[in-house]
Amino acid sequence: MSRKIIVFDTTLRDGEQVPGAKLNVQQKIEIAQQLKKLRVDIIEAGFPASSEGDFRAVQEIARSVGDSVSITALARAVKSDIDAVYESVKIAQDPLIHIVLGTSNIHVEKKFNRSKDAVMEMGVEAVRYAKTLLPHVQYSTEDASRSDFEYLWSTIEAVVKAGATMINVPDTVGYAVPDEFGDLIRRINDRLKNLNPDVILSVHCHNDLGMATANTLAAIKNGAEKVECTINGLGERAGNASLEEVVMGMKVRENFYQCHTNINTKELLRTSMLVSHLTGLDVQVNKAITGANAFAHSSGIHQDGLLKDKQVYEIMSPEEVGADSMELILTARSGRHAFKNAVEKLGFETNDAADFEVLFAKFLELADAKKEVYDHDVFYLVANHRTLADSSKHLYELESFQVVSNDLYPTATVKLKKGEEMLKGSAVGEGPIEALYDVIKTLVGLDVHLKDYKINSISRGKDAVGRVNIRIEYMGKTYSGRAMDTDIIKASALAFLNGVNAAVLDLVAVG
Repeated sequence: MSRKIIVFDTTLRDGEQVPGAKLNVQQKIEIAQQLKKLRVDIIEAGFPASSEGDFRAVQEIARSVGDSVSITALARAVKSDIDAVYESVKIAQDPLIHIVLGTSNIHVEKKFNRSKDAVMEMGVEAVRYAKTLLPHVQYSTEDASRSDFEYLWSTIEAVVKAGATMINVPDTVGYAVPDEFGDLIRRINDRLKNLNPDVILSVHCHNDLGMATANTLAAIKNGAEKVECTINGLGERAGNASLEEVVMGMKVRENFYQCHTNINTKELLRTSMLVSHLTGLDVQVNKAITGANAFAHSSGIHQDGLLKDKQVYEIMSPEEVGADSMELILTARSGRHAFKNAVEKLGFETNDAADFEVLFAKFLELADAKKEVYDHDVFYLVANHRTLADSSKHLYELESFQVVSNDLYPTATVKLKKGEEMLKGSAVGEGPIEALYDVIKTLVGLDVHLKDYKINSISRGKDAVGRVNIRIEYMGKTYSGRAMDTDIIKASALAFLNGVNAAVLDLVAVG
């Protein structure tokens, strides 16, 4: 009989810890709503004890999607962290407290500088306290794959007796290999079922050696009932197990794993694209399942085989993961109905009539400039519009600009709007982009530093839409900015301004 595997998504916690992937509250809610459409079982929404902004984000996610998705957040084994998780997730219908504490010798001796017994007691007391707040408590034995097995098991046994309802076994530094990790899970599972068969066994694998997905699937084969993953494999260092890879691995090889999930796989590509757009982190073209080349075939031998039967070289269809074999091409004459269908087909809501009219006007402007508008264009148009729609009086808008490029004095003149205030200035730089960014920095009055600038085409043809991703540093923090336009100079200005606005929102949040 096929076992149901619980899917725990930590894109908004572990995934957001990637340098440059900082998201604001509205962006986090947008991703959470898409994760709900994807039908993940549990969303780890953040680390609420880390900041007031993260606390509010977790709370808003619990309020927004907590009616049908279990919501959790991370806590260290200290009372104040656990309180922060409880207060931020309690509004959800099925809240969960997630506690993490190391079990490896290097964590116990170097990180905590305490005895093993003392660290174990910290975990037990944390679980006991959390159980007074909520019925569901997960305990993560950090760095489990490098831990002494008997101490690891003693910790698991102690926290289960204290009331933990889920035990998570992390390969925190991506050290494990599939055979070894599978055997570890098998041994824990055998003992855990004898101790308390109702406790759920979970795994959380990192990708430092490129084996996070393989280790996760090996754990499933050996009895794990829950997997922790991220969209696009985002996460610390080399990232986490990729949700789309783990889910499709089980689906395509269900006869082998004898497992299934509740995931709506047709939402995988849309979810991947949204996370990529909002974090500014591109998906490599050869990425399994959601990469641009995942279903592309250029070899003549492959193409010949595919023409005879798709199964010759395809083990799954593009439609299974939400990739459309027929791409819709729109023009300025397509009209509201066709555009609305295209927007809804990409997974976006169109219920707000006023908002849709604003969006349709932006589409017409793009269609006039580009002539033919493809699915990618529509996706980024809507995603960018929805991100900016939450703007407030604190944020800057690009009113107009002029750039003069030459080998003597490249110059930029910019007019910005902030609330009712108009700001105008000019600057000279080594090149047009530097001049543009220098004048924006002067107008907003923030000493930001450009750390990364990248531009690429997101659609085909000579009128292709260019997407600009930038990362800026301000007061020791890194912020991302993204924008798209057929004019790459304008896209560059908007991306920089979006990064600045992210910093401004951070400043507003902390008062």
